[in-house]
Amino acid sequence: MNSAEAWTDPERIRRYRERVLGERAALRAAFADPAGHQRRVLEDLLAFNADTAYGRAHGFKHVRTLDDFRSAVPVQDYRALAPWIERAAAGEADVLTADRPEVFFTSSGSTGAHKKIPVTPRFMRTTFFPFYYAAWAPLIEHFPEVLARPGAVLNLKHDPIAAPPVTASGRPHVGASQVDFGSRFGEPLSAEPGTGAPWAALPVAVDPGAHLDKAYLRLRMAVESDVRCVIGINPAMVAALPYQLNLWWPRILKDIRDGTLDGRPGLLPNPGRALELQQLTRCHATIRPAHVWPHLRALFCWTTGLASLYLPRLREEFGPGVAVLPAPVAASEGPVGVALDRHRSAGSLVVTASVYEFADADADLAPDTATLRPEELEPGRDYHVVFSHVGGLYRYAVGDVVRAVDTEDGVPRLEYTGRSTLSDAAGERLRDAHVLRALAVALDGGGLELRNAACRVRPDATGTPAYEFALAPHTPWSDDESARFLARLDTALGRESPGYRRARAERRLGAPSALRLAADAFQRDWQTTVAAGVRPTQVKDRLFRQDPHAWEQLTGRAPEEGGTTA
Repeated sequence: MNSAEAWTDPERIRRYRERVLGERAALRAAFADPAGHQRRVLEDLLAFNADTAYGRAHGFKHVRTLDDFRSAVPVQDYRALAPWIERAAAGEADVLTADRPEVFFTSSGSTGAHKKIPVTPRFMRTTFFPFYYAAWAPLIEHFPEVLARPGAVLNLKHDPIAAPPVTASGRPHVGASQVDFGSRFGEPLSAEPGTGAPWAALPVAVDPGAHLDKAYLRLRMAVESDVRCVIGINPAMVAALPYQLNLWWPRILKDIRDGTLDGRPGLLPNPGRALELQQLTRCHATIRPAHVWPHLRALFCWTTGLASLYLPRLREEFGPGVAVLPAPVAASEGPVGVALDRHRSAGSLVVTASVYEFADADADLAPDTATLRPEELEPGRDYHVVFSHVGGLYRYAVGDVVRAVDTEDGVPRLEYTGRSTLSDAAGERLRDAHVLRALAVALDGGGLELRNAACRVRPDATGTPAYEFALAPHTPWSDDESARFLARLDTALGRESPGYRRARAERRLGAPSALRLAADAFQRDWQTTVAAGVRPTQVKDRLFRQDPHAWEQLTGRAPEEGGTTA
């Protein structure tokens, strides 16, 4: 049974719903003893991988407690584990794990370099799948119509690939959205909503690297359907959709009328739908997803980070009553938190998946950094995430920072606040979270709104390093509004970061400045990057953009050109 047929089979849908809700119930039951589950996860990964090269080198057979584990294994990032991972990718057995990786997930990380994340059957069974199914529970529970038809969901991240790139040992090296979990890991229920839609497997051949061509064809076909939900995970993909709809509108109408796919035969002509859509053009200067899909009910994507600034208005593009459900707090390397209800941003720690440790986000991580257990987290504080799981990542600093929001059912609920990467030109030590919170305060202080933002450090007129912000206002700002915004932003950054406050007071750091961009500047930048061959799932919102070429592409200004100073 192919994916399209599966999503029309009532028995399969019933079993899928039971699995999703059942995994959520099992995770909630585990919250009765989170410390016990953390201990058992550690015991399992130690016993299973004790005879691997890594396990022998770090004395796994002699480790009994988390304190023992901390003494035996340093906190480490991908670079530290890379030599071990490369051995596994080359085909060597029993390097990090007792079972061989079936695939290696790609992950762009903060540098853009493609990592190789080993993915083993044991990891998928014990760590990934329980969390993965549970993540869909709020959507399936509250919006059951998304399972009613294969074409009810537009899944923007689904990107199957027939001939994937491989490692030296012949294992696929792909994104998680490009793996058929059913055939690869024996999980036939694992196909996501939207993977059985008519556009999930395109009816015409497209070059695997032609990501915009694939995006166009999927959108062109979805416009003929009654879409009820859009799944993006990466919110930049969701933000790109209204822009693409208008960019490609005449082309879409012609294809629908003629029954073509970018001019190629492939579907039946649909002049009735084309006429219906043409009427929208007469009524609306801007075509919105809400016009095309009036029964749209939900968006599923990350809701924090830069998206927190633009999602309220973006949601209106899809319909005033549309719900935004938060995607999990997770990375290609493993899960951290999963929303088990309709909380706007936070997910419960997946205590059954990994051994979790945390460290103060304002401190630098080192191999011997002292870490906290989950029960030691304080609400309102930011933390580095360090996890260990049976898939071969041990005391792994994933590079993400989370904020402890509260405690629910005995475990912390966490929201993603950004990457741990520091911007530190003059001792200011700014993280994503500092700048995002400062932007929110500065915007609220003047009743202003943004579609997106980015920043870089550049010398001001005196040669002093200073932050320049590229801002895409939702509606135009006056010069006075911009100047007042920058003054509020400067103050708010000082509140967030003592280092920034000292650097400004000692004149080691200049006043912030701003470039006001067109409302669609970030969407055009996203489109340009995807057109250059980067997979859409990997073109994420990036706050700090120090690369001169990237800055010029976004702003249209040469690196030496500056903005308005407060």
